[in-house]
Amino acid sequence: MDKFSVTEEYVGRRLDEVLSKVEVDLSRSKVQAMIKAGDVLVNDKKEKPAYIVRLADLITYKKTTNSTLNVVAENIPLNIVFEDEDIIIINKPQGMVVHPGNGHPTGTLVNALVNYSDELAHKEGSEFRPGLVHRIDKDTSGLLAIVKNDFAYEKLADQLSDHSMHREYIALVKGFIEESDGKIDGPIGRDPKIKTKFCVNLKNGKEAVTYFHVIKRYAGGYTLIACRLRTGRTHQIRVHMDYIGHPVVGDPLYGHNNRGLYNNGQLLHAYKLSFMHPRTEKEVTFEAPLPDHFVNILDSLTEVK
Repeated sequence: MDKFSVTEEYVGRRLDEVLSKVEVDLSRSKVQAMIKAGDVLVNDKKEKPAYIVRLADLITYKKTTNSTLNVVAENIPLNIVFEDEDIIIINKPQGMVVHPGNGHPTGTLVNALVNYSDELAHKEGSEFRPGLVHRIDKDTSGLLAIVKNDFAYEKLADQLSDHSMHREYIALVKGFIEESDGKIDGPIGRDPKIKTKFCVNLKNGKEAVTYFHVIKRYAGGYTLIACRLRTGRTHQIRVHMDYIGHPVVGDPLYGHNNRGLYNNGQLLHAYKLSFMHPRTEKEVTFEAPLPDHFVNILDSLTEVK
């Protein structure tokens, strides 16, 4: 383990920035990955990348060598909404896994990205997730921001961290939601019984806030909602909607009696993405229409006025 005691010149800066300055061979994105993996401690405690260091803070870190994941480049079509020198905005279809992992070594978005761009294939510190700043679940469709360089990664990662990147979703949920708008504030952590699931854990969970707005209500007991995330926990919308008794229709992991209408994955679509462009520093907004499978289900329902 390497150690570094914070000196005057670094006081008041972010932890990830400081360590990337001290270790010039580590990019800031690599440092952020190390911090999140628990390989960086401040005074023997885990901190976030945005932690502001103080004089004499003892930063302990484990330098890891880059292990290259043998990602197979596959000629998989990509629905590219926008692209420039820094970012690519992808509209991911339902059913596509974002990155390789257990049981999904091929056929993922990353396999497609590696084939599409050599820049993404060799991005330092992101061997396992080339170009990815955030992710959405396999059966959630919609928008993802992909970065093409470390400069863009750091800018977007900061916005993701301070919640200034806005992500909005559309979901069809079970039951009538009487309120027009609502806020779900429930910390999320691992489900103690099922390792593949998450749950609201008021004692040990991480902060998670979801805002929703009712778009339409349908006969048979269904509600179409728009959701906006303030935080970005794994499965957040799916967990929160199940928590308040309105699971996402088709969700195979959360909810009960919510797969009668549709049973091929959750009807959840990331339809809107807004953030400050890393280079122009002007707000950009992207939208993706509902996919056909989602539209077909809505067309089969009768709206309740």
